[in-house]
Amino acid sequence: MFPFVLVGAGGALGAMSRYGLASLVGRFFPMDFPLATLLINIIGSVLMGVLIGLLSRFMPPQQAELRLFLAVGVLGGFTTFSSFSLDTIVLIERGEVIQAGAYVLLSVVVCLIGLYLGLLVTRGVA
Repeated sequence: MFPFVLVGAGGALGAMSRYGLASLVGRFFPMDFPLATLLINIIGSVLMGVLIGLLSRFMPPQQAELRLFLAVGVLGGFTTFSSFSLDTIVLIERGEVIQAGAYVLLSVVVCLIGLYLGLLVTRGVA
């Protein structure tokens, strides 16, 4: 149960941070372009890279708990794009470039199709 508490607490902090940052960006840069989401995805991905790099370099004894709280919880609540980016880079670093490309393509295309189908269903079109 303790891992779920770590992820949940971190996720709440990440989601609140995402909402706060999106609100600030929207207030100072009102536009139709989803700038807040783009910035959040970029920031989350950079932070995920720094976090995983530091954890793998220094490997503290509590790494599993830190990774659950910060990577899965906080950054996962802030943006799942950071997890997507990490998974892609790990595949590339393992030399699994074709799998990485397939993962990126499938993630983007299938998720867009899934969202569109969900909209169609709820709108009574499908």
